[in-house]
Amino acid sequence: MTLFDIDSAQTSDMTNRVSNIEIEAKQIEGAGEQKETAYINSNWGKQLGIYKTIPEFKIALDMRAIWTIGQKVECTPDVEVILDHISGWGKDTFRGILKNMLITKRLGQDSFAEIMRDDENGEIINLKPLDPSTIRQVYDRKGIILRYEKIARIGDRQKTEQRFEPEEIFHLTNNRIADEIHGTADSDALKSIIEANNESFKDVRLLMHRWVKPIMKFIMNTSDTAKIAAYALKMDRCVDLGENIYLPKDTVDHEVISVPGNATLNPLPWREHLKNYFFQVVGIPQIIMGSSGEFTESTAKIAYVAFQNSVMDEQIDVMEQIWDQLGLKVKLNFSNPLRNELISELRTDEKKDGAQGMEFQPQDMTAGAGE
Repeated sequence: MTLFDIDSAQTSDMTNRVSNIEIEAKQIEGAGEQKETAYINSNWGKQLGIYKTIPEFKIALDMRAIWTIGQKVECTPDVEVILDHISGWGKDTFRGILKNMLITKRLGQDSFAEIMRDDENGEIINLKPLDPSTIRQVYDRKGIILRYEKIARIGDRQKTEQRFEPEEIFHLTNNRIADEIHGTADSDALKSIIEANNESFKDVRLLMHRWVKPIMKFIMNTSDTAKIAAYALKMDRCVDLGENIYLPKDTVDHEVISVPGNATLNPLPWREHLKNYFFQVVGIPQIIMGSSGEFTESTAKIAYVAFQNSVMDEQIDVMEQIWDQLGLKVKLNFSNPLRNELISELRTDEKKDGAQGMEFQPQDMTAGAGE
């Protein structure tokens, strides 16, 4: 006889059923105690693969570089003459080279260009972008750059093709931390988001494919493997070509294998969240990309101003590097019609809501990158 005794109930052990997330510890890759420390970006191939296969990542880096450079590089007439003669690999422009280097440094930590000068007066005559995976940076034990080496791979060996003094290379670094001897690639922080988005994209793609061509189950009135194989071949051909098939009565039963409509989560909100999160991390509002990702006009304008401040900061960094490394004074400007419109609107709101103690200082937003 079965005994129904509540005292016989037992509890489960859920300890460690869901593991805690642990963030992997990182160490600064700085110069060592040895006389020289060499570094080369061995991850460039993977980083370049992300850029060439993930469309939203590519367009984000491209758009960021476009906004950072602006419509025109402003400079004095004598500097303009120098810039007009820079041709890179033969068909480049200074603006195109700068855009190339901004994309490369965000993608692969650092970007490099060979500085070519006139032998007589030392004036810059060209800038030639270089492959980051072929540039070895060599530092002394204090972390000061000693030289650059262009290497060639011959089988498993590396051969130094050319050595450059520090002043012979135009070097842009992306978000260098502490005394690290290289920059930080944007793709590193976006890796998990990109993977999740790709997984979700493949899942939805397969789901849509199965909706058009669902999985079928056939119950055949035979156990002859040859007959089953022959029928499977015919049925697969019919499905591929969208044709009819005619069968004798009571020879085959079929059933569509499907998942009930409410048995799974809707993947579209998840994909939208990933897209918003991606552009938030990469630092580009979706309105910049021509999308309406922001909820309202006000939030879109606030996102635009935050983006503008970030771009201005990068513009200042780039202008300083051009002056320090190339000795050329240039000015990068940010188009600001929306900023001025926002200032006007906030001033109006300030007058309306002044009684509530709202304060806004529009002068904090009026300084441009080149001012």
